[in-house]
Amino acid sequence: MNAIDVVFYIAILIMSVVIHEVSHGFMAERFGDKTARNAGRLTLNPLNHLDLFGSVLLPALFYFAFGFAFGWAKPVPYNPDNLRNRKWGTFFVSAAGVMANFLIAIIFGLALRATAGLGMPDGFYFIISSIVMVNLGLAVFNLVPIPPLDGSKILFSLLPWEAYRYYETLERYSLVLLFVFVFFFSHLLFPALSFLYTLLTGFRLNIG
Repeated sequence: MNAIDVVFYIAILIMSVVIHEVSHGFMAERFGDKTARNAGRLTLNPLNHLDLFGSVLLPALFYFAFGFAFGWAKPVPYNPDNLRNRKWGTFFVSAAGVMANFLIAIIFGLALRATAGLGMPDGFYFIISSIVMVNLGLAVFNLVPIPPLDGSKILFSLLPWEAYRYYETLERYSLVLLFVFVFFFSHLLFPALSFLYTLLTGFRLNIG
């Protein structure tokens, strides 16, 4: 992959994480919390969401080192105390970003499947397949139940309130746990990612 392809790939990642975060904010607003809107974060303008390290430098480093991109945007703020139903509000707010990425992956995956064999330019297939791969990767990765990933909030929102103290304990070590998972266990997600990619597009997933 040449440098231009890498730039496109990281641009796709940035917009995908922005959509992920904005989805959290819109869902929070649906449940009565306008914190994200009041902070000016319900926008797709990436400049309002970029984290220099997490959105640009880290994805580039990961791509050149491992063949896939990993990163994040600045979290869209929300106040769970403002939610009309804190339990289900937390569940749907946490799930909104994941579902947005799955929806994007489904739409572009079906588009890739529908255009297979039509002789479209290679650049078209690269961009479409990258959108599918990045969004599936974000969705699957964010379902891992390690704070601050969405999977942890989804899980603990379904558990009895007493279990929340365990979440607070995990949260203290979240950065260490997250990096241990990324460097030593993230390969465990590849079978699920590959299966979903093939299911949507009809093509095998090649990473690296």
